[in-house]
Amino acid sequence: MIQPEKIIIADDHPLFRQALLGTLKSKFITTGWLEAQTIPELEQLLTNHSECDLLLLDLNIPGAHGFNTLIHVRNHYPQIPVVIVSAHEDQDTISKSMEYGAAGFIPKSTPVDLIVTAIQQVLLGNVWVPEAFEASENNNESTDISERVASLTQQQYKILLMFAQGMLNKQIAYDLHVSEATIKAHATAIFRKLNVRNRTQAVIAIGQLDIPELNLD
Repeated sequence: MIQPEKIIIADDHPLFRQALLGTLKSKFITTGWLEAQTIPELEQLLTNHSECDLLLLDLNIPGAHGFNTLIHVRNHYPQIPVVIVSAHEDQDTISKSMEYGAAGFIPKSTPVDLIVTAIQQVLLGNVWVPEAFEASENNNESTDISERVASLTQQQYKILLMFAQGMLNKQIAYDLHVSEATIKAHATAIFRKLNVRNRTQAVIAIGQLDIPELNLD
């Protein structure tokens, strides 16, 4: 069995994360495990550990905005394979995850032994999806916006997510320790790359990459 040096788990559900970790640690005994509960935490880990072997990413981690984080990570850290671990198990979500660069998709309902198998397959350079998955036709509209999001720099992407949170330019400038003029310059570049005219249109654009609300009833 391959024993990777370092794996990041990005999931905001502590019970699931700890249960998954407890299981995986018994299989990958020499692997170092890093945990993130939010997108800022994940970004910090990726910055400090860009040599890690794998990222296990929950699409619904706070601040992820659907597939946007997957697209961003694949663009800026192409050396790190990303496996989506999600409560969403529908064909469309799996299909889009793979289309946007995931190396694998593991539903959270997957048996433990199969999760280990999936991770092993990805570490070997293969792609892993649930057996019942059927690839769907490519969606040109969503592919177009995903390519535009991928063209953003890390700073631009961070600012775009702050726009989505409704933060003002001066608040963003304060948080990022830059001038308000710098934020305005970034905003102009973001609008140009996304082919939109303002913040509202930018947020709507990335909204195309959101995931439908999960119905747990």
